[in-house]
Amino acid sequence: MAELDSELAAVVADIEAAGVPEWHALSVECARRVEDDVFTPEETDPEVAFTRTLAFETEASRPDDAAALEDDVSVRLYRDTAETPVPVLVFYHGGGWTLGTLDSIDGVCRRLAARTGCLVASVDYRLAPEHPFPTPLDDAYAALEWVAENADAFGGDGSRLAVAGTSAGGNLAAAVARRSAREDGPTVDRQLLLYPMVSTDLDRASYVENADGPLLTRADVAWFWEQYLRSPVDAANPYADLLAAPDYAGLPPATVVTAGADPLRDEGIAYADALVDAGVDVTHRHYPEMAHGFLSLTDDVTIADDALDAVAVDVAATWE
Repeated sequence: MAELDSELAAVVADIEAAGVPEWHALSVECARRVEDDVFTPEETDPEVAFTRTLAFETEASRPDDAAALEDDVSVRLYRDTAETPVPVLVFYHGGGWTLGTLDSIDGVCRRLAARTGCLVASVDYRLAPEHPFPTPLDDAYAALEWVAENADAFGGDGSRLAVAGTSAGGNLAAAVARRSAREDGPTVDRQLLLYPMVSTDLDRASYVENADGPLLTRADVAWFWEQYLRSPVDAANPYADLLAAPDYAGLPPATVVTAGADPLRDEGIAYADALVDAGVDVTHRHYPEMAHGFLSLTDDVTIADDALDAVAVDVAATWE
């Protein structure tokens, strides 16, 4: 495993001392409670000028998906500038498509709104295993369409759009960017993929080196994929396994962030390389001493704070 930055190592030690178990060792219900307890901040920080949480109606992704008819998808909007209209960043949280809430990613979204000058729209897509693939992707794509159509009501410019996500949310962001390009949907100007989970292949070197974490293990990743996918057919779908796609031409410019001590490191690098090979403009930011999820630790880890500044610059520069 890569040697951790000393500030990050101290945070990891605190988390491990608190007795947080590995995700795969818990039931889905218990894992969600733990994730909420550990990652939801007690206070909203930093303050931003405007926040609002709304919901829009969705359609069932499959005719037999009766539960899909009963649920709306919530979106939390953040804006930290009085000057409007501003570009829009549609954000998808991580958690292996199984965990995560608007509250647990709230701090990251607030910081992105403050540092990018964008209207950030955080999407509370429905979770597996109750709603397996493709429902989270359908929700994510529907949210992009909804935001593009309604951003002007909240000071955003729906013609200037980017998508972003952490981990499994990075998978959704990449899949949404691909789907929108292939289906003539809203134009996505940049995809911001933060330690994305984009491949079902768990035999890469980074899974061997970082099998036991920290913060995410190989067994955790396998468990998350089990919750998300219904069958081997799903596993081969290029909107689930992004590295199974036949081509990457015509996709929007990307910023890809990877971490040295992350099981997902090598698939993130492989995805960045696949985009480059297809002629896509890619900024790959690699942090050898960081671990999975490090951008949520900006208050305690200097490298994480600097990295969030760097990706914010990439996003803001998209429309310069």
